[in-house]
Amino acid sequence: MRLEAHLRCGSCTLAEYRRGRIALLAAEGTPTTAIAKELGVDASTVSRWRGRLARDGLGEDISEALKDEFRSGRPRTISEATRMQVVATACDPLPDAEGLSGWTLDLLVEEFDARGIPHISRSSVHRILQEKDVQPHRQTMWLHSPDQEFVEKVAEIVPLYLAPPPGSIVLSFDEKTGIQAVERKHPDRPPSPGRFARHEFEYIRHGTQSLLATLNVHTGDLIADCGATRKGDDMERHMERVAAHYPDVEVHVVLDNLNIHKGDRWVHFNERHGGRFHFHYTPLHASWVNQIEIFFGVLARRCLRRKSFRSVEELRAHVMAFIARWNGRDKKPFRWTFAGFPAKPVTPVAMDKKAA
Repeated sequence: MRLEAHLRCGSCTLAEYRRGRIALLAAEGTPTTAIAKELGVDASTVSRWRGRLARDGLGEDISEALKDEFRSGRPRTISEATRMQVVATACDPLPDAEGLSGWTLDLLVEEFDARGIPHISRSSVHRILQEKDVQPHRQTMWLHSPDQEFVEKVAEIVPLYLAPPPGSIVLSFDEKTGIQAVERKHPDRPPSPGRFARHEFEYIRHGTQSLLATLNVHTGDLIADCGATRKGDDMERHMERVAAHYPDVEVHVVLDNLNIHKGDRWVHFNERHGGRFHFHYTPLHASWVNQIEIFFGVLARRCLRRKSFRSVEELRAHVMAFIARWNGRDKKPFRWTFAGFPAKPVTPVAMDKKAA
């Protein structure tokens, strides 16, 4: 759908994104009050936009259809050039001379006063930045991949996710190491009206466990082993379980570049299994290409967070119980997307038996 594609491209403002979501939810028949609650806006806003969309539709230019209509009223006292200067300054790094780490509204006002720019109050700066969807106080993390074959490796993996070769399956493998068996020194206190749950700060360490997991990216099925170590022998035993679980089919495995993932061990492993395993390595520093990382996020949020474990045995049993529930009730393929560059239709190449 054109509207969904437009919202995913990342070029619209927060206000335009909300208006697009209103249109999508309204098309699904969602009531106005439910839309307002989901998007965190007033019901009158939803009603107004539903009426405008019913009247005018989206037309050919979706971006234009989601913009504000012209409003009469007092002319703006701050020119568009000055507004863009506010945005540009907020997006520039702060000078290091005074030991400050980032812009605040007060610092921006101070900077504009020093430049002699009139009519810029704290509320004006806030309103301009909010209107342009600029949030200099917030940041996210990213990691650059130094892999010279980044494009080629991603272009090899993405088609496997979209349409695996006939008669084959696509698996995603990795290890989650250092899962700590941490026991809180005192029991948690549950929430009550007007009060959050409380978590004891001090803890006792009882050791760690490593989880080896293989995800079928098209069904959500998971094969997992949890133990004290993460060595080549542990991985080989795990992959033997995978081979037994998926007999007589071509198996494409997406995994990262850890040293135990490569070498003669896997040449011999593949020879034992008729050469039906094909290993596809993600680019360096690009774990997001590997879908098993999404499951590890689910595991951390739904299984490990806020829990207290008195031993590694208790931790292991808890993790495996969660995985049993996943396979029995919760499993589903993840909706993995990549918007960096158009994926080329590359035919996956079988792994050379003479090279890892």
